[in-house]
Parts: sequence; C-alpha cells; structure tokens
Amino acid sequence: MFKHIVLPVALLGAFASARADEGQWQPHQLPQLKSELKRIGITIPIDKLTDLSKHPMSAMVSTPGCSASFVSPDGLIVTNHHCGYAAIQRNSTPEHNYIVNGYLAKDRAAELPGGPSMLVYVTEKVEDVTERVLKGLAPTMSGRERYEEVQARVKALIAECETDKAYRCSVPAFHRGLEYYRIRQLMIRDVRLVYAPSDKIGNYGGDVDNYEFPRHTGDFSFLRAYVGKDGRPADASPDNVPYKSKDFLVVSAEGLKAGDPILLAGYPGRTSRYKLPAEIRFARDADFPLRVAGMQADLAVIAAATMGNPAYDVRYASVVKGINNVMKKTQGLLDGFARKDIAAIKDVQDAEFRAWFRQHQGGASKTMLADLDGAIGADMALSEEEYAYSVATHSDLLASARTLYRLALEHQKPDPKRDAGYQERDLSFIKARLTRLEQSLAASVDEARYAAALQRYGKLAARMHPAALDALLPAPHALPALYKASELADTAKRLAWIGKDAEAFRKSDDAFIKLAVKLNDVATGLENRRKEINGNFEKIIPQYMSAVIAWKKSQGKPVYPDANSTLRVTYGTVASYPARDGITKGPFTTVDGVVEKHTGKEPFVAPKELLEAIKEQRFGVFKDPLLGTVPVNFLSSADTTGGNSGSAVMNKRGELVGLNFDSTYESITKDWYFDSAITRAIHVDIRYMLWVMKEVDHADNLLKEMTIKYPRK
Repeated sequence: MFKHIVLPVALLGAFASARADEGQWQPHQLPQLKSELKRIGITIPIDKLTDLSKHPMSAMVSTPGCSASFVSPDGLIVTNHHCGYAAIQRNSTPEHNYIVNGYLAKDRAAELPGGPSMLVYVTEKVEDVTERVLKGLAPTMSGRERYEEVQARVKALIAECETDKAYRCSVPAFHRGLEYYRIRQLMIRDVRLVYAPSDKIGNYGGDVDNYEFPRHTGDFSFLRAYVGKDGRPADASPDNVPYKSKDFLVVSAEGLKAGDPILLAGYPGRTSRYKLPAEIRFARDADFPLRVAGMQADLAVIAAATMGNPAYDVRYASVVKGINNVMKKTQGLLDGFARKDIAAIKDVQDAEFRAWFRQHQGGASKTMLADLDGAIGADMALSEEEYAYSVATHSDLLASARTLYRLALEHQKPDPKRDAGYQERDLSFIKARLTRLEQSLAASVDEARYAAALQRYGKLAARMHPAALDALLPAPHALPALYKASELADTAKRLAWIGKDAEAFRKSDDAFIKLAVKLNDVATGLENRRKEINGNFEKIIPQYMSAVIAWKKSQGKPVYPDANSTLRVTYGTVASYPARDGITKGPFTTVDGVVEKHTGKEPFVAPKELLEAIKEQRFGVFKDPLLGTVPVNFLSSADTTGGNSGSAVMNKRGELVGLNFDSTYESITKDWYFDSAITRAIHVDIRYMLWVMKEVDHADNLLKEMTIKYPRK
C-alpha cells in the first residue's frame, strides 16, 4: 500500500514519542482519544466535544491572535489581559491611563469601544473540502502554477461561503496541504471593553516574568460582543445590543488539585513539529539569532525615542509588549535548542525510519527525498532574503504606503483574481489596520526605528540582499527629509488613498508613496519565488503525510496536524515539572507570592488594595483548603502554543476553572518538539480572577452576571 509513497522521516519526530497530553486535536478527531480522556478522568461525553453546536464547544470564540469564551448569555467574553490590551490602550490617555489604573464599566452604557481591529469570531461550521481543492491538479504544473490554482479554488470556496456577509470564511490547509477544511465563522464587529484590572495585576512581573514560573499574573480581561437589533453583526453603533450567546461556560470556583484532569479549547497559532533536521539547524544557527538581535536593537531604539514622553509611552506600549513577547519566545527556542539537540534527536529518528521504510517502500524514496531537500534548500535561501527585505522596509509609514499601492494594483484585476488579503472582503481589515496607527504611531519614533533598521540591513551578508534592492533604498541620513515630504502620518490623508488607482500613486509626490512604488518590483519578485516554493512543498509534503497517517494507523495511533489558528482541543493534568537538576516547580502559586515579589518598583508593584486584602486574609470562598490561601497561577501538561492565550481551561465536567496565558521557559521548544517531562502550560486560576473582581476591583455586576458554582460549605 506504500508503493510510490515516501515519508520525510523527520515528520515522525512528533509522532515517535506521541503519548498522553501531546497533540492539538481537531474536534472531529476526539473519538480516537476516547479511552485516553476517560483514563485521565474527563467525564464530558465525546459527542459534545466533537459537535460545535453543543456545550462546551459552542462557547469557544477567538479574537485576533487570541482565544476566548462566552461566560454569560449576554455576550460577555473572558480572555487574557494581554489579549484585550489593544482595547485598553486605545482608550487610554496620559490623563486616563487604563493600562496602569485598570477599567471597570459598572453598567452597559459605560463599556468602551474596542476599535475596528477588535473582532470576535464564533466558529459555526467546519467541512472537509479537500477533494474540491486538490482534485485534478496536473502533476506537470510548476510550483507557482499549482499554488495559484489552489488559491483560486480556495477563493472560490470562500466566496461561495460568504454570500451572507455576517460570516467570515477560510479554507486553511492541514498537514501542509494534505487536507483542506472550510471554516465558517460569525464575525462580530462591535466589541467593547468591559473590565480589565490594572496591569499591576494583569501584567504583574512584566517581561521579567514572561515565560517564567513561579508566576503571579492575573492575566484576564472582559469584553462584550454587540450586534444590531436584528441579532446580526453590525458596525459599531450606540443602537446595538448585546449578542445573545448561544451558549456560555459555567464558572467553577471549586478549584483543582495536583493530578486533576483538564481540557483546554482554543485557537493555537503555529507549530513546527514536522520540521526536518536541516530546517531546525537553519533556525538554530542562522535565522533565530539574527531575529533576536534585530528585536533587541529595535526595542532599544523605541526606548530612546519615547523617553520622557508619556504620550509616546502609551502609543508604543502595545508595540513594545508584542516585540518583547516574540523576542523572549525566540530566545527561549535558542536556549531550548542548546539544552536539547532536537536536530540530533530527529537525525536518529530519521535513521530508524529509513530502516522501517525500506521494508515497505523500496528504492523510490531517493528521488522524493531529493525533491524535498531541494525545496527546503530553496526555502531557506529565500527566507534569508525575505528577512533582509523586512529589515530594509522596517517603517510603519512605508508599510502603509506599500499596502495602499498594492491594493491599487490588485484592484486592477477582477476580484476573484486578486491575491488573498486584497479582495473586497479585506477592505475593512485594511482600513482598520491603517486607522489603528493613530493610536500606535509617532512619526519621530518611526523615523528613528527605520534609520536603525537601514543600518542593520547594511550589515547583513551580501547573499541576503534581494537583487536590485540596495540601489532603491534611502540612506539613513536622508530620512528626515523623507518624513517631512510625506503626509501619511495623518490618518485622514492616509485613509484617503484607499480607492485611488495605480496611476495616482505613480504620479504622487508623497515621499513614502514614491518609495513604495519603486520597491514594488522587488517585493513582487520575492512573492513570486515564494509561490513557486510553496507550490512545490504542497506537491511533496502531502505524499509524505499520507504515508505518516497510514503508518501510524497501522500502529493504532492517531495523528494530529500542526497548529494553524483553527479550533483545537488539548488535554492534560495539573502537574509540576523538573525544571533542572534538583529543582521541581509547581503546580500552584498563591497570593503569598505576590507579596513576596512586591518591591515597589516596576514590574513588581502590586496595587495597595490587593496587598491589603491579602494582609487581612479576606479570602472567603476562594481560599484553597490545601494551600490555605488563594491560588494565583497553576501548571498543566496540556499542549499549547501562541494563539492559545485566553483559551478556556475546563475541569472534567467542562466548567471554566482557568485561562491559559503562557508556557514555562523550558517549554518553549514544544513548538518544534514535545517533551512531556518538562512541557507545561501556565494558567490563571479562576479563583484568583474571581477574588480580584470581588475584593479588589468590586466588579460585583459581572460576578452577578456570570453563573458561578461555589465550593460546598
């Protein structure tokens, strides 16, 4: 059955050690895990977990880059503090700094607009469309031809699904092109900030504690979804009404203990479990070190350019937070690669698989592996040029100009022929991004960042410089004149370019528009090469993955796809872990640790009200009987990654007991290799969240709105 099919052996790395807790599973796969879920103590019927219309899956939603869940019938949503951060920042000023002071709407009228970029997606339908995407593709197609044909079919499937404009549809690939599913999501456009604690709670420990444990962070916030009076999604309006959630999670304050089972549902972003050894070595030795150094330099420039200006501090708070998070994760991957040679582990698995594979397939594997190796080599070379191009164009104003010009070029084509991201369905998102710069851009800071980036670009290896790019770039000393000769920093003038034709851009005297026009040929060349490489991958990888699945099926083991921002379910238990020799961490931290860490200096400044409540031991029903105090964060063995922020952590009955928000530093390499001994996710304990709401911020209106199960007395 394996004749003429070959598998890249490194793909087996994730599967060779597949065991309890590993895997980010599509809901329809869960029946394959029935015995495992029963073994750890999950009592929710499997048919409920596979049915998106039933509790608890019908309560799961996503926001851009994060996960969340409904917790009341009136559209109340709970997610992480850092997931609501854009809405918090948007409404903050130096005079009313909700980042520092927190915000609580005591009634619906006081809820604040989240802005055009704050959206809520409710997944309603998932259907297998693999045959419609792949059937009849000619094997003689070039990589680019194949890529563009697949994209044309995907766009047609999306257009067919979006006849009702209340929905946003997508057709992501699974197993790098082996399967395609069409996903229909209700897209709610009016989302408001309801409550967020001070960042002295929501971001306690700041970047120092990011990815660390013990952790004492109350990373939670509340939003509310609003719709038109007809119950359908609508643009933000004071006439809108709260969305009537089809379902919502019951909150359990009964707590967990070590060894208890948990389920976690959310939208994990990207994992790379099936990378080959060469790809791992490229990331470890070349790509990641460059990216970390670049982010460190960028943060230093932002710090210097915003120093002493409170307004700029607020504008760049979210930008800095995002860069810091990516940088620490990337550095954590490097440290993890140094601690455990994952490439070498996969080398061994490679050799083991070759021995197994020869018995089933014969000699045809050499050509297929050579094709794969060639595609990987081309991908790595192009990735270096793409990174260099991103450094050479590292300016928000230039990015805006490039987006606007590209939009004009694409609009010369019929809508179905336009590249994804520039169709009519994307206009509102483009406008939202361009509008959001109003809260996150200062021209002088952008200029400083761009000047430093151009200097970094000049120091990159010559092989990384895209052909013809160097001669088109401005010199760092010429930037002051460039910024003075552009009006794109003005929001109204920036938005006015939407809808103008390409000729208007070519005739423009705006300095950044002119630069974007000059750079377009280089950018297009890079994109076309990327399409060729991706199309080649999509021809090769599915053949390998079909063999993986068949091989694993012969062993009675299910296979999960890499994360791709679609709804997944993971599971595990509350568990500590051996951080290093002689040191075991977890699984719980408590409010006592908040006091111990409090220094009065950032980022360890706890609010006075919180410290007083702890000192007076006003713990009430939220006191854990074993810990003797209120738990703050806890660890579980669930398989998570970026995008799982805000994911509902549920007990064995499907009740909300926490929110996922981070991973331990030792776990960061799980995106590439899952090590069950040390991989741990970090969650906010729901009891800490409820206790802060009651004793510190007096959010009694929200506590009454939610359905909460309290411990039995």
